[in-house]
Amino acid sequence: MSSAPTIELVDIYKSFGSTRVLEGVSLPLFPGEVHSLVGENGAGKSTLVKIMAGLHLADKGAVRIGGQEVLFRSTAQAQQAGVSVIYQEPTLFRDLSIAENVFMHRQPKTTYGWIDYAEMNRVVSEHLTQLGVSLRPEDPVLGLSIADQQIVEIVKALTFEAKVLIMDEPTAALSLEEVKRLFQVVERLRAKGAAIMFVSHRLEEVFAISQRITVMRDGRVVGSGPVKEWTTEKVIQNMVGRSLEALYPKEKVEPGKVVLRVRNLRRAGVFREISFEVRKGEIVCLAGLVGAGRSEVARAIFGIDPLDSGEVLIGDKALTKHTPQMAMAAGIGFVPEDRQQQGLVMEMTVMRNVTLTVLRQVQRFGLVSKEKEREIAAQWTQRMRLKGHIEEPASILSGGNQQKVVLAKWLATQPKLLIVDEPTRGVDVGAKSEVHRTLSQLAQEGMAIIMISSELPEVIGMADRVLVMHEGKLTAELARSEATEETIMFAATGQTGPLRDKKAKANSNGQS
Repeated sequence: MSSAPTIELVDIYKSFGSTRVLEGVSLPLFPGEVHSLVGENGAGKSTLVKIMAGLHLADKGAVRIGGQEVLFRSTAQAQQAGVSVIYQEPTLFRDLSIAENVFMHRQPKTTYGWIDYAEMNRVVSEHLTQLGVSLRPEDPVLGLSIADQQIVEIVKALTFEAKVLIMDEPTAALSLEEVKRLFQVVERLRAKGAAIMFVSHRLEEVFAISQRITVMRDGRVVGSGPVKEWTTEKVIQNMVGRSLEALYPKEKVEPGKVVLRVRNLRRAGVFREISFEVRKGEIVCLAGLVGAGRSEVARAIFGIDPLDSGEVLIGDKALTKHTPQMAMAAGIGFVPEDRQQQGLVMEMTVMRNVTLTVLRQVQRFGLVSKEKEREIAAQWTQRMRLKGHIEEPASILSGGNQQKVVLAKWLATQPKLLIVDEPTRGVDVGAKSEVHRTLSQLAQEGMAIIMISSELPEVIGMADRVLVMHEGKLTAELARSEATEETIMFAATGQTGPLRDKKAKANSNGQS
């Protein structure tokens, strides 16, 4: 690592109106180094990124590149200086090719003044080859996965000869295999001397890819240093300002009567032979790799997706029609994976979102009673420890607070069974702990819970039982004592033989 930073933020201050969001932030990025920036929602990370990208001007402080102070008044100026940002959701023209997107607004021209497509394709092809990916410059962006779209954004940055690459939550929508490939690309860029800022809530990824970590809280840097100086617990403690002794506050509950029975559920080409039970007070986790069919099973139980065959029973009563209305009437609640697209009406207030599932309770003579609406919303948002937001639109809330609203919305129905799909995806560690606390309390109160999660520590920390899926089938049922990252991954990849060996070995070790 060079002793001189490629880019350096020095004593940066930024306010919006009377609200100060950055206070004296200093941050260096060194060549050949991945520097991870972590912090809760509202810590100031996004504002800092926008200052580096030329979207905001700092009120005070300096940005230096190669030791020289620079002032970015636009993203174009930042890109020309070698600073590029890769966002969680790529912004590409879907009907154009990869090469056309990479060279948008700056296409090379032939001597006759025509766009030189051959040169565009040649340059993009060279970069794709160097990154070790199999995309072609003439491929249309339409149909590319989010992971491949991010590769296109990286190629665009490389054609600007980017010295600094800022990756803002780049893995939030990626599968494990796509994350692995993205990290291989990042390692190649690092080897070429790029200075990379990695912004993420996923601490396991931060430790896997970083050489340096900086933690922000309330607009300030509260800790920074080489990755070897950090532990997960130390990062969490710095992020939230207190020790999280129990990120997974799971209380032991004796399961009661069977609440849900599913028998031989089948949907052609998606899942088959799905049978299991969930008891009162029990948290059952559906685990597996992306594409295993976990979310599809949950959606079918709730009646969103049709079933070809099989039976869903609440208690001893079968659902005769597989519709969300029938599921809700039977006492099932469903927190979807995509809170913004499927869980909330973003323009509506928190109060209105929470009461959408219980409209009959807030109506009088066919009209919505705002007083009743406020009463019910206040009850459940307070349960979720969401204060001061009840009449604000959901769109202005942080990801963690939006997730609390979705949970409050379904808790208002007082369900017997709650299905939660990726309940902590994209939320900071403090909000994650709050969600876990709520789920644990609900189980203690007797609610049956199905939780789908791609985060193995979350599965192991919260589940009473783990049901593992692989290619549309259940491949293992693990008790809490049997569930480890190793046993879950064996079953998730279809290796049931080795899984039996592991369990047998664990049992023999326990007996000895």
